[in-house]
Amino acid sequence: MNALPVTRTPSSGAPVGPPVVLLHGFASSGAADWPAPRWAGPLAEAGRETFVVHLPGHRDGPAVAAVEDVTTGVVLRRLAAAVPAGELDVVGYSLGARLAWSLAADEVLPVRRLVLGGLSGMDPFAALDPAALRAAVRTGAAEDPLTAGIAGLVRAGDAESLLRLVEGLGREPFDPAGAVPKVPTLFLAGAADPMAAGVEKMAGRLPDARLQHVPGDHQGALAADELRTAVFGFLLN
Repeated sequence: MNALPVTRTPSSGAPVGPPVVLLHGFASSGAADWPAPRWAGPLAEAGRETFVVHLPGHRDGPAVAAVEDVTTGVVLRRLAAAVPAGELDVVGYSLGARLAWSLAADEVLPVRRLVLGGLSGMDPFAALDPAALRAAVRTGAAEDPLTAGIAGLVRAGDAESLLRLVEGLGREPFDPAGAVPKVPTLFLAGAADPMAAGVEKMAGRLPDARLQHVPGDHQGALAADELRTAVFGFLLN
C-alpha cells in the first residue's frame, strides 16, 4: 500500500504544536484549496509544520488503477501512512472534511483538533449509479442533477481515475449517524452553501463541537478570510 504524496512545509522555527494536515476537496487540489501563501506560510510562521495531502485521481496525486485501491478504508490508510506518527491537527474541506471526520472517528490517526469545512451530511457518491455516471461523462447527458453535476467535475480532470475514486468511496458510504469524532471539532459552513445543509445536526452529534457560518457558497466560503481566521484561531490558541 503506497502512501499518498504530500507537500510538506516545515515550521519556521522550533515547533510549538503538532503538525497540521490539510485535505482538499473533490475535483480540486491541494494547491487550489490550500494555497501556500494563505495557509502553509502563516502556519510555518506560527511554528506549525504542515502536510498538504494530494488525493488519488487529483492533480499531484496518484492515478487510480483499480476501484479497490480507493475505497474509503484504503484511502484513509494511505493517508495515514503519508504523515508523521504522533498527534496531529487535521483540517478538511468538502471531500477532505468527510475523510477527516473518518480519520478521527475511526481513530486512524491520533487527532488533537479537527476542522470540518463544507461538509455535507449526504454522501453523493453512494447515491450514484457508477454505470450511469460513466455514461454521463462519455455523452454529456444525465437523467438527474446529481449525476450531471458530478459528471461535469469528472470530465474536467483525470476522468478514469475520478470515476474509479467515486465508485471506490461509494462502496463504503460516509455515515455521520455512525461513529463520530470525540475530539474538539470546529465546523465551518458557507452561509450560502446548500451542500452544508444539515451541518447543525452533524455538529450536535459530537461531544465537543462548535459551528461557525462564514460568507460565501461552497467554493466562496473556502476562500473567505473569515474561514481562515476561524481555523487559525481554533488551532493556534
